[in-house]
Amino acid sequence: MSVKAVIFDLDGTITQPYFDFDAIRKEMGLDKNSGPILESMQKMTPQQRQRAEQILRHHEGRAVIESKLNPGARQTLSALRRAGVGIGILTRNRRSNAEAIAVKHKLKFDAIVDRDDGPVKPDAFGVLRLCEQFGVKPQQTLVVGDYLFDLLSAKAAGAAAVLLANHERADEFARHADFTIQNIRQVLQIVQDKK
Repeated sequence: MSVKAVIFDLDGTITQPYFDFDAIRKEMGLDKNSGPILESMQKMTPQQRQRAEQILRHHEGRAVIESKLNPGARQTLSALRRAGVGIGILTRNRRSNAEAIAVKHKLKFDAIVDRDDGPVKPDAFGVLRLCEQFGVKPQQTLVVGDYLFDLLSAKAAGAAAVLLANHERADEFARHADFTIQNIRQVLQIVQDKK
C-alpha cells in the first residue's frame, strides 16, 4: 500500500537531540529512574506540578533557540511535499514549540498533534488523529522517530514504524521497528519502495 502521510517526531528526528532528560528530572526533584517526565508529573501535587511545568517550559524554550536540524531533514520534507505526501508532527512537546521550530528553520508541517491534544505517545491517539486529519489509513502512514515511544505509537495505531538510529540506544528499540534508517533522507526510499 502506498504511503500517503509521514508522521515525524520532533526532537531527535527533525532536529538534533537536545534534551538532557536526566538533568530535567534532577531539577524537578525526580529520581533519575522515575520514568518518563510527563507521566511522573501526573503524580505530583498541584504545587509540584506547577513548578515542574515551569522547568519543562524553560528547557523547551531553550531547545527551540538552540535547535539544529538533523542532516537531510529540510530536503526530506521538501521531497515529500513535492510528492504530495502529508507531513505530520507528533510530539510530547507543545504545539507552540513545534511551530517555533518550523518558523526558525523555514519548514512547513501540514498538521501537528502535541501533548495537550490527548493521550501522548506511546498511545495510538496522535497517530490516529493525524491519519484522520489527512484522510488516510494508518496502513498508508509511516511514523518516523528516534525513540521507543514513537515506534510503539505507530504499532498501536497500525502504521509502519521507522526508527531513526542516530544514537547509542537505537539497538534497544530496533526490534519494534518495521524499518531502521541511519539518516532521515532514507524515508524517501521507503516511500518510493512502497509505491
